[in-house]
Amino acid sequence: MKNRFPGYGINWSPNRRIALGALVLACLLAVAATAAYITGRGEQHRAPTASPTPAGSASPATKKPVAETGSVPPPPRVSDPVQFAKAAAAMLWSYDTRTTSHAQQLAGMEAWMTKEGQYSDWASVSAQMPDPLLWSRMADQQQHATATVTEAHYPAAFKQALADDPAAITDAYIYAVTVTGKQTIAWSKGGGGAEDRSITLAVQCRPSADCSLVAIAPRVAP
Repeated sequence: MKNRFPGYGINWSPNRRIALGALVLACLLAVAATAAYITGRGEQHRAPTASPTPAGSASPATKKPVAETGSVPPPPRVSDPVQFAKAAAAMLWSYDTRTTSHAQQLAGMEAWMTKEGQYSDWASVSAQMPDPLLWSRMADQQQHATATVTEAHYPAAFKQALADDPAAITDAYIYAVTVTGKQTIAWSKGGGGAEDRSITLAVQCRPSADCSLVAIAPRVAP
């Protein structure tokens, strides 16, 4: 059985443009009135039945009980954007409808988000989830998925923009990171498959603080 759920796409509104200048070069979302981060449309390759699954929480103060997030893991407490992006991508490409409800998935996903509301683009991340009806059908088939991350890097456009204006990043400390890997899906009666994945994430990593997820970003030059 191969279920499909809608892809996602977002357009960053002008009042949300982040002060990172050309840092992500028309790729992330418009977040702060003081600068331009990047605009565009989120895009990610997804498996026919797969729906990315969120994870736990960003800090002890916001960590949700396992009962509220099911099998979704909590975000790692790291300050490196690339390492965090790898973990976030693996979280988005993994899910288990056998042990986790639709509501738990959303709760787990939201726990990865930045708590700075002016930067958080929850819509782009929550759009990774199928609707409740499709999730229930996936659960009927005991669908679950695991992820393998093979590589992560700052896109060339981001690195160039950062080199051109190093101070721009200090307004919001939001980084663009492209992650590649593979998602393996299985369901009842021996069904299964695998598909390559690629996603660009907007990650916030302020100095002396754990990283958090800002948005699913559009693809940018590698």
